[in-house]
Amino acid sequence: MSTKNLFEEIRPTWLARVSTRLAVGEVIQESFAEQLAQLYDVLVEAIADGSPRQVESVLLNWINSRTESDFDPSENSVYSILSQMLLITCDIANETLNDSDALALISRAIPVYTRALEFSATSEAKLELKHLDEELEKTRTNIEKLDDSKSDFISIAAHELRTPLTLIEGYASMLDDVTMNNPQSEQTTVCLNGIKAGTSRLREIVDDMIDVSLIDNSLLTLNYQPVWLNRLLNQVYREVNATVLERNLTLEILPYPGSDEMIFADGERLFQAFRNLVTNAIKYTPDDGRITIDGRLLPGFIETIITDTGIGIDPEDHMRIFEKFGRLGNASLHSSGKLKFKGGGPGLGLPITKGIIEAHNGSIWVESAMFDEKQCPGSAFHVLIPILKTPPDENTAQLFNHLLVNS
Repeated sequence: MSTKNLFEEIRPTWLARVSTRLAVGEVIQESFAEQLAQLYDVLVEAIADGSPRQVESVLLNWINSRTESDFDPSENSVYSILSQMLLITCDIANETLNDSDALALISRAIPVYTRALEFSATSEAKLELKHLDEELEKTRTNIEKLDDSKSDFISIAAHELRTPLTLIEGYASMLDDVTMNNPQSEQTTVCLNGIKAGTSRLREIVDDMIDVSLIDNSLLTLNYQPVWLNRLLNQVYREVNATVLERNLTLEILPYPGSDEMIFADGERLFQAFRNLVTNAIKYTPDDGRITIDGRLLPGFIETIITDTGIGIDPEDHMRIFEKFGRLGNASLHSSGKLKFKGGGPGLGLPITKGIIEAHNGSIWVESAMFDEKQCPGSAFHVLIPILKTPPDENTAQLFNHLLVNS
């Protein structure tokens, strides 16, 4: 008996058994039976003439018709269905045919099934990869929308807070003037000082929110002027010195090559960046700790390194700390004072610092072995500032022409 006749002999049994095992429910079985009949006929033709192309065409239609819910369970894959079909084919051949006919049928069927299994595995892998790429793109788009929404909220909130904050500051100043001319009780003075301290802190937060919004939207503008890094760092030292003394910290600024050279940069913004870095070092260095500012001269850049003996940062968080609101640890365990150990804050200082440095075409990164509040491995923040000996625009160059001639 020919191989084709052998397949025709087992056809009814094969269709019934495969339909029953692989389809659940009568309606599904009826629909599946039609597809099975088509596949079976194509399989028989492929086995007879040795060409699997028609089989691949049918399998491809099956694969492309899979829904998203079919991608997870492996038993729904066409590869899994084909594997079960091969086992059923072998079982039926052994049950209904004599040994020689069963061997002849199975030996002719296995090469075609093998080719079909390879094709289905490859095609399904490509389809699932395409599906994952689409899901990844959707996720990326959603994250971008979420980040844009966050940036929009920050911008709107900052500007909405600005007006009432200005009113509070104005009325507080008026009350302060009144109490100076007409001395009031000590309690009134304490209340006014509390209002001024609170509004000052809130003003810093609002200004930070506005800066983040400017950086996010590439709207941060720089006012280039002559700058000496050692002078900026000394100014930072004077601003934080009271806190350094209060917490018995040691803050040392070492003279390093390039720090006393005149360069063109936005002095106010660089001061803000270095103040953020020193403030950050103070916050995460325990009392009696040490903070050192050093650096070196590199080709085209001045590198400033701010090293502390603080609690350190895990390597996996080295990038995260430069993201908006990227505070580490449990925020509820942070102290309320801005410059106290593990002091609170909105988590905008380092992102703003990064934005300022990169706006100068510089770069910033951190080195730290690990986070450990007991061993305190410390951190080292590296800042590269380009050495600009002339301003980037002609108007500024003309304004400081006398300095450029004498330099």
